[in-house]
Amino acid sequence: MKSTDPQQPEWFCLRCQTKREHIAAGHLRELEGVEVFCPRLRYRKATRRGKIWWVEPMFPGYLLAKFNMGEMERAVTFCQGIRGLVRFGSEIPPVPEAFVEAIKHEILNRKGAEHDELVTLSPVIQIGDEVEVAFGPLQGMQGTVVSVPSATERVKILIEFLGNPQAVDMDLFSILLPRRPAP
Repeated sequence: MKSTDPQQPEWFCLRCQTKREHIAAGHLRELEGVEVFCPRLRYRKATRRGKIWWVEPMFPGYLLAKFNMGEMERAVTFCQGIRGLVRFGSEIPPVPEAFVEAIKHEILNRKGAEHDELVTLSPVIQIGDEVEVAFGPLQGMQGTVVSVPSATERVKILIEFLGNPQAVDMDLFSILLPRRPAP
């Protein structure tokens, strides 16, 4: 889909250095006439050092930028951290404005959105969910969630152990959560 006005800024998809999307976005923001959208996800992750906050891009290796192609292509392409514009053959397709606005709208209206581009994800677990213990002495055992205390990162699951059901209090980050279809 070609723009009817070549002077009109449009959204384009840019390839970036992997794991440096936010740095490339920062450099692009320094250019006058360039609007950048680089949404990121923030979530807690269990590691050997304990639970840490992890931040990664929603689109690894890519970001979106709105600019006038005729005036800014060279400046954007040679900006630090940018590997080039996404192209199909010789064509550089614009990203529809409605698509970018829909993503922005979803992020801003999502519970846990801290600002325009950072969304904090929280695990969703319900009573009755079937889960598996990911690590620890009960690793590999499966059970059913029987209690989810509010405002804690603990969960009580019912596990069959030595022929009897046992209620075990577990750290939320030591179990594998059930997969849910997207709403």
